[in-house]
Amino acid sequence: MAELAAELKVSVQTIYDLRSKGRGPHGFRVGTQLRFRKAEIDAWVERMEQADVQRHAGGAA
Repeated sequence: MAELAAELKVSVQTIYDLRSKGRGPHGFRVGTQLRFRKAEIDAWVERMEQADVQRHAGGAA
């Protein structure tokens, strides 16, 4: 989780908050640790980028 937060330059809490709102990457637990597949992180970032493009284009993208 800390590596993902550092890569995105956000706090770990931001990642947790996004996930709790259903807007974060899909992850899975290994014991008590939350893990993410690299492919899921890449897909999640792509979804965020597309949503941002649509938001700034007035939904026309």
